[in-house]
Amino acid sequence: MPAARDVSMVFQSYALYPHMTVAGNLGFGLRVRGTPRDEIERRVANAAAALGLAELLSRKPGELSGGQRQRVALGRAMVRDPGVFLFDEPLSNLDAELRLRTRDEIAALHRRLGTTMIFVTHDQVEALSLGQRVAVMDRGRLQQVGTPDEVYRRPRNLFVAGFVGSPTINRIPLVRDEGGRLAGGPFALHGPPELDRATLAVRPEDLAVVPAGGHDSSEASDATEVSDFRAAVLRVEALGSEQRVHLEGPGDAAWVARAGPARRIAPSDRVNVSVAWERSHLFGPDGHREEAAPRPIGRPGPG
Repeated sequence: MPAARDVSMVFQSYALYPHMTVAGNLGFGLRVRGTPRDEIERRVANAAAALGLAELLSRKPGELSGGQRQRVALGRAMVRDPGVFLFDEPLSNLDAELRLRTRDEIAALHRRLGTTMIFVTHDQVEALSLGQRVAVMDRGRLQQVGTPDEVYRRPRNLFVAGFVGSPTINRIPLVRDEGGRLAGGPFALHGPPELDRATLAVRPEDLAVVPAGGHDSSEASDATEVSDFRAAVLRVEALGSEQRVHLEGPGDAAWVARAGPARRIAPSDRVNVSVAWERSHLFGPDGHREEAAPRPIGRPGPG
């Protein structure tokens, strides 16, 4: 029976009773279950104190902000002391500041209670920042389960690699040429002999960009000694803490690199780009990642 599963749910919609006070909403489920009045009052007071609602217990939902209403919905789930919490996109109706604050409250709640929480979201920042284990799904099929770092650094397949991370991972198709190399655009790589086609994927932070005219003294160069390709800069997004440099190619699609805020790069510049090969990925035709990192021909193998 669903009622016997001991699951408390919090949805995108707050689903609060508008005619009840905050205290009434928090304790409603317990009253329905016949919980003694003094126990209801104790649990409501504890939840209200934990979520900063103690001063709001006599108010009704219409008098509350969106963030406060979401906290009431969280508190209503808390008072049941369930075996599992299920959160179904609980933050999607909140503005950016409230979303961040409520995310912190959920993380603190988990640390305090130690109760299993299942958090459903399309927001990868929420998933990676809140999750101890992350499950990535595509059209109802489980693609990968792992820690946030495993999912980001060692994606099981091309879908996970492209779905997790912003900006999305750069990619270029490779085909085995007559010389036995996996080649595409400026790249020629060693590859498993059974692969006739593959996809090279590189995250934006694993591309080092340096103006083609020489060493850029505006910041310490993070480029390797050897440039892997040269590209034209299409545009630069200056985000304060970093720059996102949009490059023309390699291949048919534009690539994006991350650069430090002091790097002097402008649209139409020509830049040398180096790939951090040890952190790059090679995916076979079936989309699954090869265990060995890709290695360009002419470079030494791993030490």
